Parts: sequence; C-alpha cells; structure tokens
Amino acid sequence: MIWFFKKKKIVPHIKLSGVIGNVGKFRQGIDFSSQEEIIKKAFSIKKASAVAVTVNSPGGSPVQSHLIYKFIREQAKKNKKKVIVFAEDVAASGGYLIACSGDEIYANSSSIIGSIGVIYSSFGFKDLIQKIGVQRRVYTAGKNKSTLDPFLDEKHEDIERLKNIQLELHKDFIDVVEESRATKLKKETGIELFSGEFWSGRKAKDLGLIDGIGNADQILKKKFGEEVVIKKFEKSKGWLAKKLSSSEDHADKIISILEERSIWQRYGF
Repeated sequence: MIWFFKKKKIVPHIKLSGVIGNVGKFRQGIDFSSQEEIIKKAFSIKKASAVAVTVNSPGGSPVQSHLIYKFIREQAKKNKKKVIVFAEDVAASGGYLIACSGDEIYANSSSIIGSIGVIYSSFGFKDLIQKIGVQRRVYTAGKNKSTLDPFLDEKHEDIERLKNIQLELHKDFIDVVEESRATKLKKETGIELFSGEFWSGRKAKDLGLIDGIGNADQILKKKFGEEVVIKKFEKSKGWLAKKLSSSEDHADKIISILEERSIWQRYGF
C-alpha cells in the first residue's frame, strides 16, 4: 500500500515592533540595519509562497520606514513571494508606511491605522533662560545652521523651510500609499485620507486602507490550512546586550523611555 503525505505549508512571519528609528545597540525598536538580515532570511525560505509581517508601531523616522518598506518589496519581487501584513495595536505614520509593503493588509477592529502625515515638535526656552539669567551664545558658519534653535526666537523663514521639507516628505508618503493601495482606496467617502488623521481598524477597512479584519494566526490558517507552520523571525536581544544595557546611563534611559512613550500615547486611549 502506498501512502501519500501532504506536506505542511510554511509561512515565515516577521515581527516589527516599536518606534521606528536609529534604536542603538541596547534599545528596542525598529530600524533597517537591525531588520535587514531577518527580512532576508524570511524571504529565503524557498518552500514558502508568502511571507507574513506583523507591524506594531506608532511611527518614527521616515527614512528608516522607507528603507524597510522598499527592502520588503524588493525581496518580495526577487523571491516571487506574496506579502501579507498584520497590524496589531498600532500601524500609524511610519508604521502604516511599512504596512503598505503588503499585498494585503489586515488588522484588529480596534487597531489604530493611518496618520498619513509628517510631524515635527519642539519647545521654546528663550523666556525661561532669560528668567534664570542664562545667556545663549551661538556661533555658526552658514547663516541657517542654527535653524529652529529652541533657545532663540523663531524665524519666519526657518518655519517656511521646515514646512517645505514636510510637504516633500508628505508627498513621498502619499505616493507610497497610493501605489500600494491603488484602486482599493475609497476616496469618494468625502474623508481626507492624507490629513494625518487616524482611524480604527474597522473604519480603515471601509476607507480601503486595509483589506480585512483578523489576526495573523486566524488569517494564515484560513489561507493556508489549519496545519500551516508559522515560522517566526524577529530581532532577539542577546545576553551580552541585556548585561550591558543594565549599566547604561540612567538619564539616557529615562529620556529614551519618555520619548518613546510620548510617540505611543499619541494613539493610545
């Protein structure tokens, strides 16, 4: 008697979680250098017809977001694999830009999706340092080198230059979304999709920003069968990094935590 065994399907699963930017050696987050090899390995599995990517990020660096987005698309084309993206709590700003690397995007009904815009925030300390008797002394070669110095008065021309850069970055972001989502976007709803607003997963589906509601395990089993093998790929923190991170400067740690928390809480409820 001859027995035929059906081979289980394999789906590599990349997990991208945290604020996007140059995260350094001992901080958690997402940047291209720490994800490049992980993404390569996931796409190198020949038996897999698709690669899953989970994104849980409130955004961060537009450059790092673009680098990761482009690299995923390049690997998908090179290895002829479909990309299925899953948003967890948040896929906003740069997190949504990375999500656009997917041929399909899924999210939870309560996920936060969108925030297609560019933001710059700072503080002005000029009055404060005058009050405590501190003088600010700045010497530059190049008249615009001290642009938007928080200890000096704002200049109209500095703000205009910043706004022009933001408009260029915003256009790049919009181009990515329109190319990725193509005819799926529901622009006739009267809602401005590129205003920087964000929505729940359910509303994002109505707007065409995502394709459906569901988590990775649920959707992948539905697409590839109950016996599908989901092989996880994510950045690990080695024992040396853990050891060294405990001796990091506490002030730097606190500042880093506060910065990350402020970005996450923009989309928290």
